[in-house]
Amino acid sequence: MRLGFIPAALRRLAVHELRVFAGFGLWITGRRHQVRPSDRAFGYAAPQAATVYGLTFVCVVETVGVSFMVRDWPTVHAVLLVFDLYTVLLVLGMQAAAVTRPHVLSEDTLRLRRGAQVDLTIPLAHIISVRKELRFPDGKATPQEVLDLSVGSQTSLTVELAEPVTHVLLLGKRQQVRTVRFHADEAGELVTALRAVVAQRGGLRRGRTGPSRCPGRPG
Repeated sequence: MRLGFIPAALRRLAVHELRVFAGFGLWITGRRHQVRPSDRAFGYAAPQAATVYGLTFVCVVETVGVSFMVRDWPTVHAVLLVFDLYTVLLVLGMQAAAVTRPHVLSEDTLRLRRGAQVDLTIPLAHIISVRKELRFPDGKATPQEVLDLSVGSQTSLTVELAEPVTHVLLLGKRQQVRTVRFHADEAGELVTALRAVVAQRGGLRRGRTGPSRCPGRPG
């Protein structure tokens, strides 16, 4: 089936859901998406795990309750059962995607992800500062060049860039970002590993507005 006549936004949503469900296969087999043997992977799913599993349990209970109430209407029962089971799988798939799509540090890039929704590659040459910084975004609008990749309503690391990188939102809109706030379960280890990789490349790049800063130190 050709998808040419389907609006771009719907196609992107469909692809996103396929990626979410693909995470189940990786999760069951203990594999991770596009992590090479030479890469370092850093998870970030821990803060949202309790919420996701709790929501999954509520959905299961709701599915059983609704099925009991509409048991005398077979057609309605079948439609609602399919819808409820799909919802349960979609919610649980969000955790599967987050677990199997970790952040990835390679020899020349830092790849930041949030489930199947966000996949942002940052050249290490662009980084001028990285620091541990625990933040709890309040939902208010952030500056245009700042990207918050919160997990469980928190971020624990901030990366600043000398040059902007392009972030593609779920529905295709593009955003140029110079500051990225994100979470890693082992934030200290990521900062240490990033410092080591950048040191091998000759140190942090000097920004256009001032001297570079040492990774891990607040600017």
